[in-house]
Amino acid sequence: MKGLGVSHGIGIGKVFKVEPNEIEVERIEVEDTSLEIEKLQKAIIECKEQINNIYEITIKNVGEKEAEIFKAHEMILEDEAVFDEVVNKIKIEKINCEFALNEVLCRYIRLFENIEDEYLRDRSNDLKDIMYRLTKIIVGVKTKKLSEIEDGTVIVAYDLTPSDTAQMDKDKVAAIIVETGGRTSHAAIIARTMEIPTVVGVDGICDKVEDGDEIICDGSTGKVSINPSKKTRHYYELKKQKENDIKNNLSKQIGLETITLDGHKVLLEANIGVPSDIKYAIKNDAESIGLFRSEFLYMSRTKLPTEEEQFDAYKEILVKMGDKPVVIRTLDVGGDKEIPYLKIPKEMNPFLGYRAIRLCLDNTDIFKTQLRAILRASAFGNVKILFPMISSINELRGAKKLYLETKDELITEGIKINNNIELGIMIEIPSAAIISDALAKEVDFFSIGTNDLIQYTLAVDRMNSKINHLYNQYHPALIRLIKNVIDNAHAANIKVAMCGDMAGEPNLIPLLLGMGLDEFSMSPSSILKARHIIRGLSKKYCEELLEEVLNLDAGIEVEKYLISKLDT
Repeated sequence: MKGLGVSHGIGIGKVFKVEPNEIEVERIEVEDTSLEIEKLQKAIIECKEQINNIYEITIKNVGEKEAEIFKAHEMILEDEAVFDEVVNKIKIEKINCEFALNEVLCRYIRLFENIEDEYLRDRSNDLKDIMYRLTKIIVGVKTKKLSEIEDGTVIVAYDLTPSDTAQMDKDKVAAIIVETGGRTSHAAIIARTMEIPTVVGVDGICDKVEDGDEIICDGSTGKVSINPSKKTRHYYELKKQKENDIKNNLSKQIGLETITLDGHKVLLEANIGVPSDIKYAIKNDAESIGLFRSEFLYMSRTKLPTEEEQFDAYKEILVKMGDKPVVIRTLDVGGDKEIPYLKIPKEMNPFLGYRAIRLCLDNTDIFKTQLRAILRASAFGNVKILFPMISSINELRGAKKLYLETKDELITEGIKINNNIELGIMIEIPSAAIISDALAKEVDFFSIGTNDLIQYTLAVDRMNSKINHLYNQYHPALIRLIKNVIDNAHAANIKVAMCGDMAGEPNLIPLLLGMGLDEFSMSPSSILKARHIIRGLSKKYCEELLEEVLNLDAGIEVEKYLISKLDT
């Protein structure tokens, strides 16, 4: 069977099957709504107690930063707006509390599940975790305890919540396999932190196994083998030993410069979504933060974050990174990233819609509040500001104008700020890539967002499973477009970073080196492997490789050529 590997390594052990969290909840009309409201309130109190216990277990078994997940769960339980909505539904419709709860929370879950950004989309799992836990408390359902598993256990589940994962004894878990989930779900993040091999998206796995079956999980390839033959088991035992040797070797990259064999130096940076992710960046020796997705501060809440809340988050990141640069991308929501309290109208084409810089230029109060928070935090570290979804010079100049206005206001107020903050733009729209020579004269740096640039250039919705085979990071048009952007930036003496998934793709790193990419920003867990690759290459060889690739006509030809030439 095959799924998506989200935490590398080989796990071999016996199946412990976790029953699905879903509970069938019927709509029941009630006479005494006050009794239903009381049930809900008692369930919330008990749920808080359970989450607090899980928080303490997580601190002990995983770490303080990972335990913050459950502080976020507690904040959801304290969100009066959400639970007032449940109470009103009970009163108005005269229905049982568990049905009202599921109706309200499922609506919020759907909103998050429709978000294009994978990291933010996977936050729906937090809401699901709360909903299932409250529902089980209300209806009195007991579940198998993951804290009671035996040594060498492979957890198999339809859906594994963050609290499920956090309660496991990592020394007893050989691997985790689930039918659902994504690379950036909290459960996946905790599994990576605990270094447990994990595969998600294995369709039908729960129907194929029973407790006690032997199973092998390959967290690198996403392959799963049920009751394997002796030959298969021996193969994976050898692979496990080899991967352990490679892992030990990669740790030797910590503290080394990211420099090619012929002396060309680049920066390896981390992409993060919340301040607590800094731990992963530091652990993997990131040389800076190449992308902080500030939009997460606006999600999972019912109103806009205040200037102080944003200031505290930005300051925390900057202080922890010391002198190392931190690139903060300004608010990138709207369109597919729904935020109910902003009341953005539904759109036919959300990817091309009212979002990111377009929304900010139209809502200057929101934009300037964020800019004030970033500027104030700039006194505590080395911050850079990145404007997303720029498609024209006018948009860029509009953003810079508001930035300068905000800066002048703070100076007038006598507030200390960094007076020399670099401003950059995301190159993620073809129009920006094409006029990058003109845009380069207006900014201090570029950051290429390949995830969107690919789908806009190739007209491929990367969330559409029917056409995702057309979403091709090896496409010659994309490669030529990226090279054009880098050439134009260097002609204007500014540096170019890349913060899309391409930056951490082993087969593409040599190609990007050949183009002259200055900074590679990626998932923290990819950094040490990228450094190992770069330190084993010469820039001259990469430039020769690029020349050959530019003569190829199809993405499949590019991919095959790179694989044939590289040992990554």
